[in-house]
Amino acid sequence: MERRVDRVTRVIAQRSPQVQKKLLVLGDEAYAQTSPFLRLSEDWFRAPGGFEEHPHRGMQTVTFVLDGALEHRDHTGAHGVLRAGDVQWMTAGRGVLHSEMPHGGETAHTLQLWLNLPRAMKMGPARYQDQRLASVPVRRFDGGEVRVYAGRSGEVSHAHGSDYPMGLVELRLTAGARLSQEIDPRDRGFLYVLEGSAAVTEHEVNAGDVVWFEPGPGEEIAIAAAGDFRALLFTGQPIEEPMVAYGPFVMCTPQEIVQAFEDYRAGRLAG
Repeated sequence: MERRVDRVTRVIAQRSPQVQKKLLVLGDEAYAQTSPFLRLSEDWFRAPGGFEEHPHRGMQTVTFVLDGALEHRDHTGAHGVLRAGDVQWMTAGRGVLHSEMPHGGETAHTLQLWLNLPRAMKMGPARYQDQRLASVPVRRFDGGEVRVYAGRSGEVSHAHGSDYPMGLVELRLTAGARLSQEIDPRDRGFLYVLEGSAAVTEHEVNAGDVVWFEPGPGEEIAIAAAGDFRALLFTGQPIEEPMVAYGPFVMCTPQEIVQAFEDYRAGRLAG
């Protein structure tokens, strides 16, 4: 049974002194409509742009490098470079201090998702996991392929890299190709169209569209490519808890946000 499309939204162009170009993919709707997802931003930045050291608490980031190279560092001394097709899964937990900067003279083109954590996991330990493109399993079929970063597509699967489970697959189809992609009935999901156009469960969608699927009946998404088509599908179960976000901190109460700022100013955030 096919999952019906609930709504289709569009990316929103934004300005930021940290980057040369920014698109807000999600984050302007009420959290109840997007949970467990908080925000997704697509950014292009080269030196001297980038995201210098900054804190997080109570959430996770999932950073997908679309092009160029991204250099990251954190308060523990960890350091690395991510390139096109690599993904970094970062759990902020009780606190991290990190930076994300363009590497060398390259322009970094990235997508970063903010993923909420349930109350019981918000003050857990911070951790990183870098997932290299070469290690990502691929489902190949006539007219395309699916790169499975987390979750399942057909007979191909990969464990999730986030503390709170979510799925992430990249879909690449040529003109005329068709795909049935699994989705758990318990999951909310959204398909971000990076390139091309397609019919998604009979809805015509184009680059820059964000296609939403609510939990409920239907265990597959039907996609028919009108031309060369590329998209990312994010899925996860909604978190039915209060959420308060302020800047880089995502907690359950205003008091916990105040405490996060106090801990940051006192040097206690990252422990």
